[in-house]
Amino acid sequence: MTGKADFTEDEWTRLKRAPFVAGMAITLADPGGPIEVVKETAAALRVVTEAGERGALVGALAGEATADAKARHNPLSDFKPKGTLAGQEILEEITAVNAIVSSKATPEDAEAYRTWLWDAAREAANAAKEGGFLGFHAVRVSEGEQRMLDKLEAALAPPA
Repeated sequence: MTGKADFTEDEWTRLKRAPFVAGMAITLADPGGPIEVVKETAAALRVVTEAGERGALVGALAGEATADAKARHNPLSDFKPKGTLAGQEILEEITAVNAIVSSKATPEDAEAYRTWLWDAAREAANAAKEGGFLGFHAVRVSEGEQRMLDKLEAALAPPA
């Protein structure tokens, strides 16, 4: 069983914020209006707070992230991707946390963690319709969001 003691404080912080980073990736991939941002953020938060039976590691991370959210602590306060490189910085962060969890967690906990991040991104992508006019001809997942989902899926692949 993998727990907080298996990681440094910095690694734990990065693992805890990663589902929010994954959700941010979707928002930045195809920026919509404020309503879309709220829906996408809420979807990622829901995945975190309703982690369910994903094992001890995800349960511990989700519990702390939920407590932080209730205390109104911004999980992304120390992660600020910038400008045109934001998408690349996000993918590098997701790749890095995947490497951390893959090297320190049990294979089962690492897989549950990767699934948790993937679910946060996927739910964010499905949270709001994109494009169209007054809802007509809008799509659930835009091309930009799908490209980012594909990149996230590659970043979350188990190490060979």
